[in-house]
Amino acid sequence: MAESLMDIKRRIASTKKTGQITHAMQMVSGAKLTQIEKQSNVYQLYEQKLKETMGHLVASKIISQYRDNNTESSNDSMSLDHLLKNRPIKKTAYIVVTSDRGLVGSYNSTIIKATMDLLRKNHQNDKSKFSIIAVGGTGADFFKKRNYDVAYEYRGVEDVPQFKTIQKLVKTCVEMFDTGVFDQLYICHNHHVNSLTSTFTVDKLLPISRDIADEVDFKKIGNTSSYIVDPSIEVVLQKLVPQYIESVVFGSILDAKTAEHAASMTAMRTATDNADDLISSLSLKYNRARQEQITTEITEIIGGASALE
Repeated sequence: MAESLMDIKRRIASTKKTGQITHAMQMVSGAKLTQIEKQSNVYQLYEQKLKETMGHLVASKIISQYRDNNTESSNDSMSLDHLLKNRPIKKTAYIVVTSDRGLVGSYNSTIIKATMDLLRKNHQNDKSKFSIIAVGGTGADFFKKRNYDVAYEYRGVEDVPQFKTIQKLVKTCVEMFDTGVFDQLYICHNHHVNSLTSTFTVDKLLPISRDIADEVDFKKIGNTSSYIVDPSIEVVLQKLVPQYIESVVFGSILDAKTAEHAASMTAMRTATDNADDLISSLSLKYNRARQEQITTEITEIIGGASALE
């Protein structure tokens, strides 16, 4: 019985230490979540304005081409399809954003499972029709282990990402798109809803579609753009398209990192609660065992005293 009590005490002490560690990790993740949520909320305003600008310029270009076609006027400027680099789709690439570490609950498994479902749906899992661009070590290791075409991988995203972090990633993706490595690019990540909820999201990056103009009110634009464009819409779009892609990728990584911190905080809170429950259960077990030991010792003393009489 003494050994059993000692084992229970060791388990209680070990569980208390584990609970202290998970509680500290929960507090750290909570602090990181608060910090990145502020940055994410501010950045969304910039991303929304940039998307609105892109939509207005694309819509203005559509109106301009429609007017020129109807009036049969010559127009030597680039067509919108050429400007937005639309071409037949032979191969698709997917940027998959996961974490570099564990202890984030079901965060990584949710992204990977949803991505695999997407690949089966779109390509019947034919590996020749798509490639993976992995952001985060978990996703990179998963796809490489299963012999998927990992065209590029990026590890070590900061806890609070900086804009310069994704510039090399975006530059590489655009270069691969321009050279024909793939003809279509999507980004897959977990969208942060709140501290307890995140949803899998897929956003199209390349080629930029005319659909971006769908949210623009053509009546407000009329026959001319609501912007004064110099030197031309084509030149501005050529400069704005890479910036727009950078903003979407950075916003997605920022959003995914927010969801990661929220998942980590929730996982560590659950682990801490489980540790507290286990300590309560072990303490009750210890007290019962101790009570049984004391009762046995008292019984033995009484029995010995009776035998002496």
